[in-house]
Amino acid sequence: MFYEPAKGHGLPHDPFKAIVAPRPIGWISTRNGDGAVNLAPYSFFNALSGNPPLVWFSSEGEKDSVTFARESGVFVVNLAGRALAEKMNATSVDAPRGVNEFGYAGLTAVPARLVDAPRVAEAHAALECRVTEIHRPKDLDGRPVGAVVVTGQVVGVHLDEAAMTDGLFDVVKAGNLSRLGYMDFSAVTEVFQMRRPRWREGDV
Repeated sequence: MFYEPAKGHGLPHDPFKAIVAPRPIGWISTRNGDGAVNLAPYSFFNALSGNPPLVWFSSEGEKDSVTFARESGVFVVNLAGRALAEKMNATSVDAPRGVNEFGYAGLTAVPARLVDAPRVAEAHAALECRVTEIHRPKDLDGRPVGAVVVTGQVVGVHLDEAAMTDGLFDVVKAGNLSRLGYMDFSAVTEVFQMRRPRWREGDV
């Protein structure tokens, strides 16, 4: 089948998020200037540069994660592994401003080393980030859309030794979670390797 998003798809549910999947989950923790803490998962999240290490997350509207990151200039990305799936999902609750999602989900907030935001103690990895840019993408007509994109440079990395194998971060041990379409999630349970080919003279 073929459809144009602007004209509708005729399916029971929009397949867009199922097509663009799996998507890693950025579990974003922030603190505002008054000391209030927020923790929320974002499936519109990824890395965009390795040198320097940059990550971004996109919020459908100006939610607390965006507001707090704008105020403080920092945020922490926590790794949501399979063992934390239910607690991660609990932090997506539409709680009123001022509710501490760490306490609501039964998670432990510990201070970061280099930024003024907490991290999830139970997470297998966490990235401490300083905000480099916050912007609203535009549509084809040049109008800002509802999404707000926050980009940050990673300035500190926490790794749980339990998720390491021979000096490498083991995504199977960590059980990295990803968001699929609809109400579906996935966890990494196996990996395979492929080396990037090198061009040789005579290759066609």
